[in-house]
Amino acid sequence: MNDDALKGYKGKARKVLSEMGARVWAEVVIDTDKGKYEGIILPRAEQADDEHIVLKLETGYNIGLAVEGIKTVKEKAYKKAHYKIPEQEFPFDPRKPDVTLLGTGGTIASRLDYRTGAVIPAFTPGELYGAVPELADICNLKTEKLFGVFSENMGPEEYITTAKAIGREIEAGAAGIVIGHGTDTMHHTAAALTFMVQDSPVPIVMVGSQRSSDRPSSDAAFNLRCACNTAAHGNVAEVLVCMFGPTSDSYNLLHRGTRVRKMHSSYRSTFRTLSDIPVATCTPDSVNPIRPDYKSRRSDNKVKVDAVFDDRVAIVYYYPAMKPDIIESLINNGYKGIVIAGTGLGHVNKPLYKPLRRACKAGISVMMTVQTLWGYVQMYVYDTGRDLMELGIVPCLNMLPEVAYIKLGWVLAHTTDTEEVARMMLTPVNGEITEREPHDGYLVFQGGLPEIEDFLKRRLR
Repeated sequence: MNDDALKGYKGKARKVLSEMGARVWAEVVIDTDKGKYEGIILPRAEQADDEHIVLKLETGYNIGLAVEGIKTVKEKAYKKAHYKIPEQEFPFDPRKPDVTLLGTGGTIASRLDYRTGAVIPAFTPGELYGAVPELADICNLKTEKLFGVFSENMGPEEYITTAKAIGREIEAGAAGIVIGHGTDTMHHTAAALTFMVQDSPVPIVMVGSQRSSDRPSSDAAFNLRCACNTAAHGNVAEVLVCMFGPTSDSYNLLHRGTRVRKMHSSYRSTFRTLSDIPVATCTPDSVNPIRPDYKSRRSDNKVKVDAVFDDRVAIVYYYPAMKPDIIESLINNGYKGIVIAGTGLGHVNKPLYKPLRRACKAGISVMMTVQTLWGYVQMYVYDTGRDLMELGIVPCLNMLPEVAYIKLGWVLAHTTDTEEVARMMLTPVNGEITEREPHDGYLVFQGGLPEIEDFLKRRLR
């Protein structure tokens, strides 16, 4: 049997498949010492062991079967799978709004590479329509692939390119913008676009997925439909993140781009608004605001694009016993801005005072945020905070650390004058600083507590 027929298999697993005449991509019934399994034999990743055969079940999930327990393998059918979805031209309906989908990569536009076992960016924006034809019921969709990268590779250059592309599409008359983006750093890009694209007349909706499109539990299609409906028909003309609200696909939440954060590595409902409440809920058919202070859609196509960023900025997460050389290194390497995620109300230890004083005297803008994520920097409460302010450190109220990092890079591209930097940092653009936190802006449902367990039992039964 040739290499392609047993792609990725080696050693014991290859021998079993070869002896039983089974091929990769064949639909088979495998009888094992633990029962029978039906599915399609998948290729193995190059770095995988030789102890298992991987089977894709009818449910769409993959399982590994230990070769030592396999009794027989019977082939029922064979058709080599092609995981590339054909790109299709989106149908035009003059009665529907025109939405532009800008693709950057990430799991929302991905497939599983069975050669390596990795999820890779593979779908072009046009292929998304091939995967989710229901999008044609919502809008006319123009697609443009800006990048094909995972979100950890998004940075200032990509932020600027994306912001300029958004401006072009709005000025050309788009009724809304959707941005397909990886979830890991989506909140960074959402903050960047909030500062770089201001006074938008239409919704700018960032969307991703936690699970790739080949998985039965993928959230890609539902998220895309919600995002496109928000862009086409929603009234919230801001930069928004559109992702699962609850763990089920009953509705999505629209989070303001400066108050949102990814809070779980794998849950579909990973994004949460911190120290505030989301802007709205949405489905593929509706957008329902849950707060009144959003910027409304306008009928013009005027937008302010201010796409600049100085990358000589660092974010430092303080930890006990942090050494001065961390700050010294940033000074010596020419950084112009430092954001500190401090403990409690905005604190660091005394050994850092000397390098921080040096940084401030050298004209480096140093901002303080809190690593608690919820709550305000209040540096006047304890001696530590007051001492740090005397050094020149600027408290950033309840701005999230990542948002402060993004905003500082944007501000420093306009000015390096420390007083002007401080003024711009503390002047809200859209929700990055709030006058107060709502009473329900901090809710933690802690499992195991009797009242929460009772609530969950009644809610989920």
